[in-house]
Amino acid sequence: MDSEALKKYSALHPKPAGLSLQYGTAGFRTKAEQLDHVMFRMGLLAVLRSKAVVSTIGVMVTASHNPEEDNGVKLVDPLGEMLHPSWEEYATQLANAEEQELQKIITEICQKAAVNQHKDASVFIGRDTRPSSEKLSQSVIDGISVLGGQYHDYGLVTTPQLHYMVCCQNTQGQYGKATLEGYYEKLSKAFTELIKQSPSSGESQRHLKIDCANGIGALKLSEMEPYFPKEVLVHLYNDGTKEKLNHLCGADFVKVHQKPPRGLDMKPNERCCSFDGDADRIVYYYKDTAGHFHLIDGDKIATLISIFLKELLAKVGQTLKMAVVQTAYANGSSTRYLEETLKVPVHCVKTGVKHLHHKAREFDVGVYFEANGHGTVLFSKAAETQIRQLAKEENDDEKREAAKVLENMIDLINQTVGDAISDMLVIEAILALKGLTVQQWDALYTDLPNRLLKVQVADRRVIETRDAERRAVTPPGLQEKIDALVKKYKLSRAFVRPSGTEDVVRIYAEADTQENADALAHEVSLAVYHLAGGRGAPPQP
Repeated sequence: MDSEALKKYSALHPKPAGLSLQYGTAGFRTKAEQLDHVMFRMGLLAVLRSKAVVSTIGVMVTASHNPEEDNGVKLVDPLGEMLHPSWEEYATQLANAEEQELQKIITEICQKAAVNQHKDASVFIGRDTRPSSEKLSQSVIDGISVLGGQYHDYGLVTTPQLHYMVCCQNTQGQYGKATLEGYYEKLSKAFTELIKQSPSSGESQRHLKIDCANGIGALKLSEMEPYFPKEVLVHLYNDGTKEKLNHLCGADFVKVHQKPPRGLDMKPNERCCSFDGDADRIVYYYKDTAGHFHLIDGDKIATLISIFLKELLAKVGQTLKMAVVQTAYANGSSTRYLEETLKVPVHCVKTGVKHLHHKAREFDVGVYFEANGHGTVLFSKAAETQIRQLAKEENDDEKREAAKVLENMIDLINQTVGDAISDMLVIEAILALKGLTVQQWDALYTDLPNRLLKVQVADRRVIETRDAERRAVTPPGLQEKIDALVKKYKLSRAFVRPSGTEDVVRIYAEADTQENADALAHEVSLAVYHLAGGRGAPPQP
């Protein structure tokens, strides 16, 4: 390692005094002007990680659904998964190191993680459409270059596209070609094959309105449009030409505010969906003839996909184990429907994509979605091999055809991470194949009314949870209080958890009516305020 070069370059990317950041589920995220040194150092870390695992590592510059003035960065591990938890710690140390300690900390990481300095390093870089992203990705490149790493800059890509490229590269092309064309071709080929099987194939065009959050999704969808079969017509809104990223639009806005995004005119019963800023989340929605807004969130997306896959798995007659993984935020009605009506096992894990992804890998077919619309399906190697073999060799026509549909589903799904483009095509294919309207999909079950609130606290660490965040262990007395409040309402539950990013406690409540869900959420927020060191004025109903 050339310590003179490191000193020289590090001085060009100085750390603001007193700034301390934490690498979390979303990587680092804060105001863009505070991130230059972090980007440089994540370039350094990507090289170390690449040498440690002797594989290509990804660096994505994005702050997803955050406001346009923010930015962020996350690292992508060899198979397109999120950075290994042990390295999150190294990322935090490196980002917060004072200039004169950088060399020492790099050496320490190399010792702790058994990094062979003589190995080659290779890094893939991608970025979203924020005004700050280009300059910040240049800082990442500086970091990679100082430690002598090789890099390929993909420029503007969705977050899931970068995850996909990294996986393709490290599987020597088994997962696909590590180019945008490769991504478009693989997905559109699988989608076209699926659509061909649909009952109304060829007659009617399928229209879909997409709110692209004024982000990268719009650019990539318009690049992909020529690859779509002619039956599918997508209409893009909030394409970034006029308005600000994520401002009053995007999946997060629609989910939180339960209303349509700005800039999209909805006619009754039209299918619409929203991507988030970096296109790794998707939610669907429509307005009924009475003008009421209906949101179809990640829980209902997981349910639709599960119904479809379960039918196919039954047809191919293999003993493959399927399960759905949710978090405590999943609506109680969805859990009940999956377990009782569909008879599919449901597992609850802590909030955060890495926990869902990890659990989903335990099954032959693992479906996971967060209520916010981030999710995907994982197929075990054994399941995939079995399905592909049946699609080729099975003599029974019905079994073989079902296996072929499953094979196309495997190719259409981005198994590395939640991917709005891929998930949208999966949903569109299932709706077409099952001949379902958006209203029929919505009517599978009725969501229990719910409310999300947050309470400012002096220190979020006073709240500790267990049982996949469904029970509070500390402060003393809080869980007992919540239990007593929950008993007052029908079909109700509530839980509290500390935010991963700020000093707030998040509260979720559901009950038989919206009025009761609101009342329960408010009462729980007061309990948190009084027992967990609330700041400012007490919560108002």
